[in-house]
Amino acid sequence: MLFLVFALSSAMAFSQKGDTAGVVPPARVFESVQEVTIEGQRISLDAEAGTLLLRDENDEPIAHFGYTYYQRQGGSPSRPIVFAFNGGPLSASIWLHLGILGPKRVVVNDPGYTGPAPYALVNNEYATLDIADLVMIDPVGVGLSKPVGKAKWKDFWGVDQDIRSIGLFIEQFLIQEGRLNSPKYLLGESYGTFRNAGLMKYLQDKGIAMNGVIMVSAVFELNHLLFAPGYDMSYLVFLPTYAATAWYHGKTAFQDQPLEAFLDEARRFSEEIYAPALLKGDRLTAAERQSLGEKLSAYTGLSADFWQRANFRVEAGEFFQELLRGEGQTVGRLDSRFTGVSPDGIGQRADRDPQSDAISAPYITAFKHYLYEGLGVDPALTYTTGAYGREGFKWDWGHQGNYRWNAQAVISTAPDMADALSKNPNLKVLILNGYYDLATVFYSVEHTINHLGLPAHIRDNIIMKYYEAGHMMYTHKPSMQQFREDVSSFILETSGLK
Repeated sequence: MLFLVFALSSAMAFSQKGDTAGVVPPARVFESVQEVTIEGQRISLDAEAGTLLLRDENDEPIAHFGYTYYQRQGGSPSRPIVFAFNGGPLSASIWLHLGILGPKRVVVNDPGYTGPAPYALVNNEYATLDIADLVMIDPVGVGLSKPVGKAKWKDFWGVDQDIRSIGLFIEQFLIQEGRLNSPKYLLGESYGTFRNAGLMKYLQDKGIAMNGVIMVSAVFELNHLLFAPGYDMSYLVFLPTYAATAWYHGKTAFQDQPLEAFLDEARRFSEEIYAPALLKGDRLTAAERQSLGEKLSAYTGLSADFWQRANFRVEAGEFFQELLRGEGQTVGRLDSRFTGVSPDGIGQRADRDPQSDAISAPYITAFKHYLYEGLGVDPALTYTTGAYGREGFKWDWGHQGNYRWNAQAVISTAPDMADALSKNPNLKVLILNGYYDLATVFYSVEHTINHLGLPAHIRDNIIMKYYEAGHMMYTHKPSMQQFREDVSSFILETSGLK
């Protein structure tokens, strides 16, 4: 027995120094009991936080894959299970975990700056843990997740690599926990929705069909967000969110209109006036240029002269900086209700995101405190919140089906989503959009959904919901309640529990 312990310790120490012999240390899981009270009902949860030893298709170990699993005590195998992750493309799951999904949530000042520690970690009455179990996923490169054996970081850092590794994790986790026959859900935020669209197809092609997929602040066509030279679609899909932001800050000529009615008008303007004008390009007459600048100014709060000097193409970073330039402020990218100091009064683009500045410290500090003190994870294990600081981090944006003439024509998983939906008429998708989200704009999502080429009875399986908040709509108290209601109803209806 002593020899076995010594041998295991030696193998683990050797593998940590350099796993040249292929010795892989065991995964580690830390168990605890957590509680949450939802709608007056106190619920006990068996919690696991740690890693699963992920295997490739040939059963070779490739990663310690990090996760946190909440399972209701006494629950049955037929209880729904939700696999959730953030985006980044490589961010840890702390935002959804402490924002809306886990048994605890961190209290932040919305839409302002949260004061310094101690931060309040409170019961999360808006969670859906009363109706579904939850697995928070940290892809390889963040959380506790690391490659092992012969695997390298680059084997996980890319669109297709990421879909494969998370798909492998979900399948192996379901088998390990005896949950293959449970109602199953994916829930992703931001890049996590781009990932979700690919996972829908990947898992379904392996015979693991989802009951539903939940998209939080979605993007399916990254080209929409890039403002690439000669590509006018970005300007068209961002215009309604520019308008929403200006309306919120009292800068439009339509302040007497309710927000949703105003945005219907902004959509119409983008489609019927703005798009034809951009298509016409340099052939616009002087009179047409003057008229277009004045109309854009009325919707967005930026001056007609500014629009004309920008050739009617204002990128998101330029909008953040310009809207409140006169007040010496910039608006948020993740949530344009938030404002912050703009130190460069003549800068072309904003150099910061006020919402990120306002909430990052509370989320990161509170989560790590909860991880080590509440979930009992060994403090010797480092939890990484984002991969951008890792040496050599580089994302491979190539995706099967996105190439034409041996060149990457688009960056899109929309075809994957269309394929999965067309092959599975029972699959439903819930998309949650923030009106003030200038990171992944709602009109981009609408454009994508309207161009999937699906018949009406399949397109009706895509449900759109809207929030008067931003990218992380759950920082906004009224939106927390709406989030719970929308997601709970969706799970109940698609799992057969309602």
